[in-house]
Amino acid sequence: QVQLVESGGGLVQPGGSLRLSCAASKTIFSFEDMGWYRQAPGKQRELVATLTSGGDRNYADSVKGRFTISRDNAKNTVYLQMNSLKPEDTAVYYCKGRRYYSDYWGQGTQVTVSS
Repeated sequence: QVQLVESGGGLVQPGGSLRLSCAASKTIFSFEDMGWYRQAPGKQRELVATLTSGGDRNYADSVKGRFTISRDNAKNTVYLQMNSLKPEDTAVYYCKGRRYYSDYWGQGTQVTVSS
């Protein structure tokens, strides 16, 4: 059973920072890629950032230069460092992992950017 558990969301002021964590129940070496997606109220879920097993990173244009995806292999955890947060970053953030051609999702963590 593959489980992904997100943590680190919360309320932050514009310009602030948060770091999201996604802990996997399987070694992250077994995932072809892992990533972060978000869904704001009334909007479709969208890609935020992805990281392949080979180390290639991909970011949405809206977060380039502000967000960084990384991983800690020893902890089987993927992170999303979010800096210079804006109100439009408010959403539920989901971790996704692709393993043996199947997609697995976490339960999501709320990020609210507001003064």
